[in-house]
Amino acid sequence: MADPIITKIELHTYTFERENLGTDYNGFNIVYEPGNRIKHQGNVLRVETDQGITGEFAGGRDAEFSTIPIFAHFLIGRSALQRELIYTEVKRALRQVARIGLAPIDIALWDIAGKLYDQPIYKLLGGYKESVPCYASTYHGDHQPDGLSSPEAFADFAEQCLEMGYPAFKIHGWGRAPVSQEVANVHAVGKRVGDKMDLMLDPACELITFGDAVKVGWACDENRFFWYEDPYRDGGISQFAHRKLRQLITTPILQTEHVRSLEPHIDFALADATDYVRGDVGYDGITGVIKLAYACEALGIDLEFHGPGPAQRQCMAAIRNTNYYEMGLLHPKAPPSHEPELYLDYRDELDAIDAEGHVPIPQGPGLGVEINWDWVERNRVSVVEW
Repeated sequence: MADPIITKIELHTYTFERENLGTDYNGFNIVYEPGNRIKHQGNVLRVETDQGITGEFAGGRDAEFSTIPIFAHFLIGRSALQRELIYTEVKRALRQVARIGLAPIDIALWDIAGKLYDQPIYKLLGGYKESVPCYASTYHGDHQPDGLSSPEAFADFAEQCLEMGYPAFKIHGWGRAPVSQEVANVHAVGKRVGDKMDLMLDPACELITFGDAVKVGWACDENRFFWYEDPYRDGGISQFAHRKLRQLITTPILQTEHVRSLEPHIDFALADATDYVRGDVGYDGITGVIKLAYACEALGIDLEFHGPGPAQRQCMAAIRNTNYYEMGLLHPKAPPSHEPELYLDYRDELDAIDAEGHVPIPQGPGLGVEINWDWVERNRVSVVEW
């Protein structure tokens, strides 16, 4: 069988509006805002081959595709099965731009491989699981009377998720909130459901000082949180700072969402700066996160995947050392943070879990899902070709 050869790359960009959502104090974090509408932009990447097999990846921000003109010439005319060669050469080529742009291409190439061999990606990678347990990952706290505006509201939502079957719950707190409010939130949720489900906290680098991070960490310790993620304003990249934090608290730290490629992730672990390692297929591709999963396995630690999506499910199903799928972002009143019409017969929403709190692994070839191209074309604003 001849290898499929890459003949064309397309980027389809679309826009759509979401109801009852807005942004918080600086316009970065999405929060619940009843009656408001915000416009979102999305992308679908297509890699076409001479055998009529097309690899697709839906997701990513504009930055993730901005570097494709740098290396598109390297891809055209090359075998779509040379993922490792493409990974290492493009990784080098993009070294001065943080390797942005490699991941979407890599995921599309894995989609091609699955379609060529008529198997879902997780089976090509080893096929360890057919479903994965989820944690409910909240939107950031808001200031709406019926929203996630108080520790009690977060506790109520955690209890709702527990009753629905979620085995774990992750808090994204407020922007610019007093540290006392963040501490109270940890205690309120811990007291309500802490003996019934695993709890996580992700301030998303909102805490201002190291002292604030320590205070919130002590609250996590008291409530036996499962992990504490990206607490303060270093941006999640300082090995020294997180090693110092680990010396002062007992809650496991989850870092490396904001570093890219294999080596910096493992450097973080070897520096005793994290307990779990964060992996992101949207940043490092399937090739990159599977390398990372095996490296973490060698160290005896777990890899936790960032965000929901078909590629995340395929990767989680192929490895042993991972715990929870991130279902989110979620809110008791707001719609989910992703594009609900993007796929056919696939859902990442509050009620998408089964009775055990799991989601299934898509069983179609490649990523296992079908993009709703009618919806994409109705909302499309541009197509770029290489």
